[in-house]
Amino acid sequence: MTRILMVCLGNICRSPIAHGILESKLPSDHFYVDSAGTAAYHVGNKPDHRSINVANSHGVDISAQKARQFKISDFDEFDYIYAMDASNYSNIIGLARNNNDIGKVKLFLEENPSISNKNVPDPYYGDLNEFEYVFDLIDETSNLIAHNLLSTKL
Repeated sequence: MTRILMVCLGNICRSPIAHGILESKLPSDHFYVDSAGTAAYHVGNKPDHRSINVANSHGVDISAQKARQFKISDFDEFDYIYAMDASNYSNIIGLARNNNDIGKVKLFLEENPSISNKNVPDPYYGDLNEFEYVFDLIDETSNLIAHNLLSTKL
């Protein structure tokens, strides 16, 4: 089973959306998708209500997710670790124990060559339009990731 982890700051906006979208595009008998935050601000909480609403409007249910903090053991448990922005990437790399750990970590948008800014914007302080934009950006990139994974893993 291939295991994929999506990581943002608080694990209530971007990474839960990415978790839900990618999970919906991959067969659960071959892939496991999860999400985490680099900070512990929202541990145990559901995703932001705006993330839940935007995802629901696109047929993706993320309401059962619970925020958790990224931990060093995630390097052992996951094959791919996607950071939503450069700050999250730096925080994750700062916990890496070796080059094998580092090799598992990528910026999520590195998988999308058509996008020049490789940081998924944090919609937390924005309005619903920003959550919608983030959903679309993550959905487009998740299509590419799912295609690549399905063509190489199955």
